[in-house]
Amino acid sequence: MITTSGLTKVYRSRGREVTALDGVDLQVREGEVFGVIGQSGAGKSSLIRCINLLEKPTSGTVTVDGVDLTALAGRGPRAGKELREARSRIGMVFQHFNLLSSRTVQGNVEVPLEILGVSGKERARKALELLDLVGLADKAKNYPSQLSGGQKQRVGIARALAGDPKVLLSDEATSALDPETTRSILELIRDLNRQLGLTVLLITHEMDVVKTICDSAALMERGRIVESGTVAELLATPGSQLADALFPVSGEATADDRTVIDVTFHGEAATQPVISQLSRTYNIDISILGAAMDTVGGKQIGRMRIELPGRYEENVVPIGFLREQGLQVEVAGDAAAAPLLVTDGAANPQLIKEGVAK
Repeated sequence: MITTSGLTKVYRSRGREVTALDGVDLQVREGEVFGVIGQSGAGKSSLIRCINLLEKPTSGTVTVDGVDLTALAGRGPRAGKELREARSRIGMVFQHFNLLSSRTVQGNVEVPLEILGVSGKERARKALELLDLVGLADKAKNYPSQLSGGQKQRVGIARALAGDPKVLLSDEATSALDPETTRSILELIRDLNRQLGLTVLLITHEMDVVKTICDSAALMERGRIVESGTVAELLATPGSQLADALFPVSGEATADDRTVIDVTFHGEAATQPVISQLSRTYNIDISILGAAMDTVGGKQIGRMRIELPGRYEENVVPIGFLREQGLQVEVAGDAAAAPLLVTDGAANPQLIKEGVAK
């Protein structure tokens, strides 16, 4: 639904150049909620503003719902008719609401409909319908100053939906809200994603946002996408920065003759008593050093750091047992640099070093 290829944005001011986007390749599938996360200055806001051509990219392409928006941009500073029509199918929710204080809640939702030339009667009908959808039907005649932060953001979401968009872009939409209100807004966005079939691209610096509603995510650093994929794929990727940030675990070995491993649970394996089975099967005492579990997309996902008695080479078979149960296992500490020992179907160890079985 959303694809960027080689997307670059360079800002020039007083003889200086600042590269905000540096060859960004991004793919968001139809109907998913995709989160882009990164620290301030990573290029997130520039990315989302280039996707709807509020900022014209320096180079590269942006395609939304099969339409190459960069080909419609033209050379002048003003958007042409074709680009304006394409933008009408892309809703945008801003961090600071951007509501008109002189207009009622209903009047704010009607603004994009006025721009589209919709008649007054139809505008009112559509606005009231959208306000009901976001839970503010009783606030239609109120003014923004009479609303809470969460209510203002709901108005912003209703306004973003006025043109019946297929894509909803969210620019830090919850960063100015308290935790409880943030949860309610995220639940609303997820509900709209499901009810309306919206494809949602949101940018955030909060890991909880990604964990709460995102199907997929990407990590941005210094204008580049350094990691991306579905949440399940990221959790199954050894050394994933996003997996570590989403489900952080810590803990050091209590002695030199101990093995510390990180175990990732997702899918059916997350509901099975695998650790207790391991303990009973091999008659070993297992210490849990840290754990982070949560529900993502209706499924239980998490990571656990455990300590096994004995050195790495003594725990090849127990580690193989965990992998056979469908778990992702990473060895922490110095043992992680050791030659990789794997097991065959009978849990017999084999040494794999430099790509050659020995």
